[in-house]
Amino acid sequence: MSTPTETRTPAERTAEATASGYRPGRTLPVRVELVRQLKRRRTLIMGAILAVLPFVLVVAFAIGGDPGGRNDRTTLMDTATASGANFAAVNLFVSAGFLLVIPVALFCGDTVASEASWSSLRYLLAAPVPRARLLWSKLVVGLGLSLAAMVLLPVVALAVGTAAYGWGPLRIPTGGALDAGTAAQRLLVVVAYVFVSQLVTAALAFWLSTRTDAPLGAVGGAVGLTIVGNVLDAVTALGHWRDFLPAHWQFAWADAVQPRPEWSGMIQGSALSITYALVLFALAFRGFARKDVVS
Repeated sequence: MSTPTETRTPAERTAEATASGYRPGRTLPVRVELVRQLKRRRTLIMGAILAVLPFVLVVAFAIGGDPGGRNDRTTLMDTATASGANFAAVNLFVSAGFLLVIPVALFCGDTVASEASWSSLRYLLAAPVPRARLLWSKLVVGLGLSLAAMVLLPVVALAVGTAAYGWGPLRIPTGGALDAGTAAQRLLVVVAYVFVSQLVTAALAFWLSTRTDAPLGAVGGAVGLTIVGNVLDAVTALGHWRDFLPAHWQFAWADAVQPRPEWSGMIQGSALSITYALVLFALAFRGFARKDVVS
C-alpha cells in the first residue's frame, strides 16, 4: 500500500520543500536593482559628464566664435549656433560615435561582473534568485540607464541651446529648415535610433559581463570591439562587407533630419543591430545558466 508521500508528484514534493511564500518571479525586483545602480558612483559621474557636455560646447563656441563659414562646405557642426534644435543635433552628432558608447558599455558590462568581483554573485543566487531572473533584472536596468543617458544629453542640450541661441527651426546644412515642432519629433526619432544602434554594444558588454569576473574587462572589451568596428568601417576596400558592420549605419539617423526623411538606412541599421543583439543576449543567458559561479 502506497504511503501519502509516495503518491505525491515530484512537483508537489518540490513545492512542499520550497520555503513558504517564496516566489521566484518576485526575487530581485527591477525597482530594487534600479535603486542599487542609481546610487553607484559611476552612474552619478556618467550622468554628470553627459549633463556638462552641452555647457562645454557652448563655452567652446563662445571662445572660438561662429562655427560656420570656415570652408565652402556647410556641415551640421556649422549650424550648431543657429537654434536650440541645431545645438541638440550637434551634441548627438559628436557623441553618437564614441561618447554614448561608454555609458552603454558601462551600464550593461559592469552589472554582472561587478557582483562577481565583489564576491556577492553567489550569495544573490543562494538567496535564492533564479539565474534567469537575476540576468533579466540587471539587463532591464542596464538598458534603462543606457536609454536615460541618451535622453539626458539631447534634453539638456536642447535646454542649454535654446537659452543660448533661441528657440527656432532646425536649419539643415543641405538647405531648408524644419519648424521647431517637427524638429523636436525628428530628434526623438534620432534618439530612438541611436539607442537601437547601440544595442549591439549593450549585448556585447552584457555577454562579456557573464563571462568574466572583471568589470573593466567586460566594459573595456565592449568599447574596444566597438572601436574596431569603426576602424573596419573606414576601410573602403571591404566594399559591401561593411554593410554587415553595425558601425556602418551609426549615422544613418542623419537621414531623419531632412525635409523628406529617408528611412531605408535606419531600417537596415536597426535590423542588423537587433539581430546581433538578440544572438548575444541569448548566448549570455545560455552561458550563465550553465556557468559554475564561485565568486
